[in-house]
Amino acid sequence: QLRLVESGGGSVQPGGSLNLSCAASPFVVDYYNIGWFRQAPGKEREGVSCVSANDGRATYSDLVTGRFKISRDIAKRTVYLQMNSLTPEDQGDYYCAAENKYLDCSISASRYRDWGRGTQVTVAA
Repeated sequence: QLRLVESGGGSVQPGGSLNLSCAASPFVVDYYNIGWFRQAPGKEREGVSCVSANDGRATYSDLVTGRFKISRDIAKRTVYLQMNSLTPEDQGDYYCAAENKYLDCSISASRYRDWGRGTQVTVAA
C-alpha cells in the first residue's frame, strides 16, 4: 500500500516562501500521478498542482500559477511544492495524493485514492 508523508509546513509572513515535501513509499513517484491539495478552515479542499507520472509534466491552479512550482526527485521518492510570494489566502492544510489510473495528472481531488495526513501552512504578519 502506498504511504505518503508531507512535511515542510510552518508559519511565514506574507511574501514569504515554503518548500513542502511529499515522501512516498514503497513505490517510486514516477509510477504515480502526484497532486498537491489544500484546505482552509471552513472551505472545501482545492487542487493546487500536480505532476504526471509518465512525463513529469506539471499542472497548476490559476490561483498559484507563477508563484508555486512542483518538482520531483525520483531517486528520493519525493515530490516537492515550492511556494513563493505567499499570501494569507494560501494558508491551510496541504495534502499530497497519488493515483495511477489516468495517463495524465489532474488537480481534481476525486481522482485520487491515496492521501497523506497533511502539513499546515500559516501565512500571517
